[in-house]
Amino acid sequence: MQISLTVNGSRRALDVEPTILLVEILRDHLRLTGTHIGCDTSQCGACNVLMDGRAVKSCTVIAGQADGAAVTTIEGIGADGALHPMQVAFREAHGLQCGFCTPGMVIAGIAIAGRHGPDVDEETIRHDLEGNLCRCTGYTNIVKAIRAGASAL
Repeated sequence: MQISLTVNGSRRALDVEPTILLVEILRDHLRLTGTHIGCDTSQCGACNVLMDGRAVKSCTVIAGQADGAAVTTIEGIGADGALHPMQVAFREAHGLQCGFCTPGMVIAGIAIAGRHGPDVDEETIRHDLEGNLCRCTGYTNIVKAIRAGASAL
């Protein structure tokens, strides 16, 4: 199957199996390994990417669903070699520990900020983070980071 999608601002045409998942396209075909595979069952959010501006779990998107879409991965959120404000907020608020969930959390944070604006409250962030698992931090600093990142956007 031939698909065409825009990934991090670059138009890409690929010949892939119809049942291949977006996460596999990103990691195996395009070598964008910042999008992590955590659970393979849509439970953890480590594979979050922005697809047409919405956070999606790329382990649940098959090739045909991604055809024609604009996809932004963790590698595509910064500009001119600078960190994205949400990445800066995660660094400054210590919103990571082992770092495995961090790319998915940052992408989720960007989507949360986009939906709720710069004054998003802690309760909303916690609710919207359901389905994004971190086994290290306890979420307190992740929530602080998303609040700071949202206000910086």
